[in-house]
Amino acid sequence: MKIPKRFKPLIEDGLINEVIQTIMSGKEATLYIVRCGAEIRCAKVYKEASKRSFKKSVQYQEGRKVKNSRRARAMEKGSKYGKQQQEETWQNAEIDSLRKVRDCGVRVPETFGCFDGVLLMELITDKNNQVAPRLADISMTEATAIEEHSIIINFIVLMLCAGIIHGDLSEFNVLIGKNGAVIIDLPQAVDAASNNNAELMFKRDVNNMTRYFANYAPKLINTSYAEEIWGHYEDGSLHPSITLSGVFKEPSALANVDTVIQEIKAALAEEEARLARAKEAD
Repeated sequence: MKIPKRFKPLIEDGLINEVIQTIMSGKEATLYIVRCGAEIRCAKVYKEASKRSFKKSVQYQEGRKVKNSRRARAMEKGSKYGKQQQEETWQNAEIDSLRKVRDCGVRVPETFGCFDGVLLMELITDKNNQVAPRLADISMTEATAIEEHSIIINFIVLMLCAGIIHGDLSEFNVLIGKNGAVIIDLPQAVDAASNNNAELMFKRDVNNMTRYFANYAPKLINTSYAEEIWGHYEDGSLHPSITLSGVFKEPSALANVDTVIQEIKAALAEEEARLARAKEAD
């Protein structure tokens, strides 16, 4: 097969010994099976920004901090150097996210470094040592769907407890490996605390997964895990071992507007009286 240009420096440096085959081409990258010494790994070759079809990337990058001030200024100005740095930041974000997510107990591919737009990582395989299928490419029983949905929801909770939201989670970026579900594709992962779109993205991730598993376990469609988990996150009660019910109750009663207004007026009157007393004391 023809060797992509981005592989040549890695081959020359001995990081890759052989490009075996293409796995698939997605909206942001192409995946290859490569040999690195005695190990068979996966190489993710990121597409150039002009060829990448991932939408609203700016929305996902909101809240990401760039430590190098010169780099940050260049990225803001949109200079040639700035665009180059923005691409490197986008690519390095995935390896950082994968490592953080792995550390909090979520199954993701192990990473071995990102070099010139090529991310080397573990090749996820199935029980037959073949490339693991995507969740979208398999069928399952109702019982399996409920079990796998529970596992994915747990992964989502673990990530949120670590302050991370996948941002683009669906049946197309979950692999079914020999040890179970593995979450992939995290270059767009967002910081739950600093991104204004965090709640929207989080709930979309959860609902995407629930809708998919509901194809096999219809009773899941009536659950409200997204709202339940986010509610716990907002009030500070979310923790990795939390027990979820899938039920979320909206506040039963809205605040009485007249009562609130009366309380505000009373507080203002009290403050005016205090100021009057202070003036008299002078």
